[in-house]
Amino acid sequence: MTKNRLSEPCCKRPGVKLELFNLILLIAVCFVAAQALAQPDDSMTVIATPGQTDAIDLGTGPLPGARQQEAWHSQYGSRFVRNVTVATLTPFLPDPANASGAAVIVAPGGGFRTLSMENEGWNVARALASEGIAAFVLKYRLHQTPSEMAAFKRAMDEMFSNTGRRAPLLEPEQMRIQLAIQLEDSRAAFFLIRRRAAEWKIDPERIGMLGFSAGAMLTMATALASEDAKPAFIGNIYGPITAVAVPADAPPLFVALAADDPFFASSKFGLIESWQAAKKPVEFHFYEQGGHGFGMYQKDTTSTGWFNAFVSWLTMHCMLHRKTE
Repeated sequence: MTKNRLSEPCCKRPGVKLELFNLILLIAVCFVAAQALAQPDDSMTVIATPGQTDAIDLGTGPLPGARQQEAWHSQYGSRFVRNVTVATLTPFLPDPANASGAAVIVAPGGGFRTLSMENEGWNVARALASEGIAAFVLKYRLHQTPSEMAAFKRAMDEMFSNTGRRAPLLEPEQMRIQLAIQLEDSRAAFFLIRRRAAEWKIDPERIGMLGFSAGAMLTMATALASEDAKPAFIGNIYGPITAVAVPADAPPLFVALAADDPFFASSKFGLIESWQAAKKPVEFHFYEQGGHGFGMYQKDTTSTGWFNAFVSWLTMHCMLHRKTE
């Protein structure tokens, strides 16, 4: 009696093993190709300095002892600046018909050696302005880096390789010393916006700050170590979250971090616990995936939802309620 081949297990049918192998190979090749396409280009390419006609000199002076001049490059499909020697503030104002009166100073990250001006600066500011929020991108002065691109990349790789080993402490006195230059720029930004608040249709009592990575650290320093900036609210997006001494006048705090962040996700949630213990408003979004530096990049992870959550949080705190004349 002839055996029915169709009744045999697939693995025993002639040619099925080869077909299955080919199918698996095809799937593997497609997966690798898709992964390669999904990964943004991390190579650094020198680009021309973009036009910055709206940038306002903050008047904090040139970086002391600077030898290298400001330079721009592209990476991950976005624009970055390094060797910033003069701090500026670039306004992104909302349509007057939609203006809420609230304002946010946006501080991009980059380890205080570069600034992710597009992904964590301009794109964030444009999105805020579309929600009726006046946004101001802070291009703060940075530590000097090598002018040659290869040497700069080596320096950045070395810096980031050490970042994840020990999360930075948010101790006010230490931040006043280590971030003295950047704090001067941040304070000047708050002073400038309050001085021109009437011109820009901004409520001086509703000016907050939103920072990313190193910019988040500067945001925390502005709230904890500066006596006169007094942000109405602060946002810490994938910045350090170690425990702090919370001042009596601490503002509401919004935190977003991905669980697979290689730098700050391994530390405990001391910052959130400190705010809770001080009975201060805090909202914490701990996303399963997103890595570090997701900013305004559109990714297939829930971390992309941080921006809408931030705006909803501001609305909940009545920061976007339009005042009647």
